[in-house]
Amino acid sequence: MFGNHNLDVSQNGSFSEKVKTGTEPEDPDLLKLLDRPRSLNIERQRSCEQGELSVGISPCRGDIFDYVFSPGRSGFNTPRVDNGFEAHPVVAEAWEALRRSLVYFRGQPVGTIAALDNSEENLNYDQVFVRDFVPSALAFLMNGEPEIVKNFILKTLRLQSWEKKIDRFQLGEGVMPASFKVLHDPVRNHETLIADFGESAIGRVAPVDSGFWWIILLRAYTKSTGDTSLAERPECQKGMRLILSLCLSEGFDTFPTLLCADGCCMIDRRMGVYGYPIEIQALFFMALRCAMILLKQDMEGKEFVERIVKRLHALSYHMRSYFWIDLKQLNDIYRYKTEEYSHTAVNKFNVIPDSFPDWVFDFMPTRGGYFVGNVSPARMDFRWFCLGNCIAILSSLATPEQSTAIMDLIESRWEELVGEMPLKVCYPAIFNHEWKITTGCDPKNTRWSYHNGGTWPVLLWLLTAACIKTGRPQIARRAIELAETRLLKDNWPEYYDGKSGRYIGKQARKFQTWSVAGYLVAKMMLEDPSHLGMVSIEEDKQLKPLMKRSNSWAL
Repeated sequence: MFGNHNLDVSQNGSFSEKVKTGTEPEDPDLLKLLDRPRSLNIERQRSCEQGELSVGISPCRGDIFDYVFSPGRSGFNTPRVDNGFEAHPVVAEAWEALRRSLVYFRGQPVGTIAALDNSEENLNYDQVFVRDFVPSALAFLMNGEPEIVKNFILKTLRLQSWEKKIDRFQLGEGVMPASFKVLHDPVRNHETLIADFGESAIGRVAPVDSGFWWIILLRAYTKSTGDTSLAERPECQKGMRLILSLCLSEGFDTFPTLLCADGCCMIDRRMGVYGYPIEIQALFFMALRCAMILLKQDMEGKEFVERIVKRLHALSYHMRSYFWIDLKQLNDIYRYKTEEYSHTAVNKFNVIPDSFPDWVFDFMPTRGGYFVGNVSPARMDFRWFCLGNCIAILSSLATPEQSTAIMDLIESRWEELVGEMPLKVCYPAIFNHEWKITTGCDPKNTRWSYHNGGTWPVLLWLLTAACIKTGRPQIARRAIELAETRLLKDNWPEYYDGKSGRYIGKQARKFQTWSVAGYLVAKMMLEDPSHLGMVSIEEDKQLKPLMKRSNSWAL
């Protein structure tokens, strides 16, 4: 029987524990330089494992969490934090919209709902999604408001330990929820958390990406605040180990990539991403690198770090070798022989060149390249997926040369990938017979809509971060300015339709929270590039494979 899991918090004392607000260090000499008192946020300019810290100044208010809580509702009467960005009307409206989306649990903010569009049926848009909350969390961290992020991390961690069953099958202990919501009983004046681990999702697929985003967000919180105590808590250490146990377990796999079902990530409907989707592999790589930084060097922690290091070496080699494509690689694999047998085979996956789509030969620029969507036996998905390629840059799964090539591709194919509104979730769209076979005739994923070549403003923050890391901020600035012409006027749609992203999506929700947050994060990151450290990890030279370019592709 499908159903939600009710967690009666009154029966669980750990849920009602008060979280102490960490005090931020103040330097009187630095504060004298400011016009008014401000608190300091520790900004780590290098990754934690390098052990070097520098102090950066950012405005912050002391009364951030003097919120008004309305029982049974999400308490939207929240003050606005004043900063330089709010001089821009779009930014000011964005902050208002983001704060209206806050969800409260027992008087504490614990997340943001997916959308505030009251003109449509709620479905599950009134829930707090793990992946959706990430840009909201980054916006609050950049604005000096870490407490809501801390609350979210701890509440979702508690939900991880809840029993998870679909029909009569029990999911792995480490699975994180896709989403949760707060139910209020006005008669008993009692609140309950309800979590969805995939049993209510379209297709009943567990969210593979939720655990990865949770680890990435924990590292972002640690990096932003300089507070290592949260990650060092026994429950957080255990939560990371449980997630990693699911991913690092041994089985029948012959590849270091993760085998996944369709609909297990941002593309949460059937779209032909089953197998080894780039989005999951890039997030997996990023989460492994974050966990290696956050895990304590105790007996259990060291064991996992050793397993992580081995997996990272294998995963980086596999992805850089077999998923990467540029003009030269495309030409090489187009000429490969098939039906090869033995260890000396060049075309290891036996991908048939005649199966290559015509569009890819025109799409590939002279300069540029990208990680393809999927590689598995006798199958190669050449579609461009934005999230996976941006995360590949931020996690340094992509080498510096590959990162530059990805940005070259975006510039060269601006009309295709950005058009009139950033940013295509994937390219190109599938249609006609291929659409019927791939999506099962999904009426929501029609040509150039939703996940099928639709345009998603939330991806703006990922593009901006990738641009800053590769030294190409002008690309991000161009995309942000383009988004500012429409987003506020269109009431922050979830997605846009059309080949160039001209039309508001036919089923798009308005006031979609991650569209709002994605814009804010992009804007703040471009204004203060030091924020990049929250979501970026520099290349580990030890992971760089020693191989010749001509031998790097072995399909």
